[in-house]
Amino acid sequence: MELAVGTIVSGKVTTITKFGAFVALPDGKSGLVHISEVANSFVSDVHDFLAEGQEVSVKVLAVTPEGKINLSIKQTQPRQPRQSRGAPYRPRQDRPRQEQSKAANAAPVTAPPAEPSFEDKLKQFMTASDSKQSELNRYMQAKRGGKRRK
Repeated sequence: MELAVGTIVSGKVTTITKFGAFVALPDGKSGLVHISEVANSFVSDVHDFLAEGQEVSVKVLAVTPEGKINLSIKQTQPRQPRQSRGAPYRPRQDRPRQEQSKAANAAPVTAPPAEPSFEDKLKQFMTASDSKQSELNRYMQAKRGGKRRK
């Protein structure tokens, strides 16, 4: 059986290291499940999630030209919804109307300036470029010792 990227196969955990776990696959092949691909939660020690000899289903992420197989257990499991850390999100219409009092005291809003034309941008670029070039020439002339003596 040829292992294609994206396929899900069953395998047995053979070795656990600090950076992941090696899984024996069908046809005598072996692949690595990196520590970041073990579980949906933070993994500090792979031993907390896997044990040697455990049967796991893995997804093939990549097969390198050297024959190394990258696997993921995390991508075979359903995604868990993320938990919010702070106060629940309130839509804009539910927020207090503080903007109305600020708007009465604020100056009238003006439209943003129009986008400069290509010619205006080119003129601005050329001016800046000439300025930088003359500054560089003065610097280089000072490095060389100023005006040449006869």
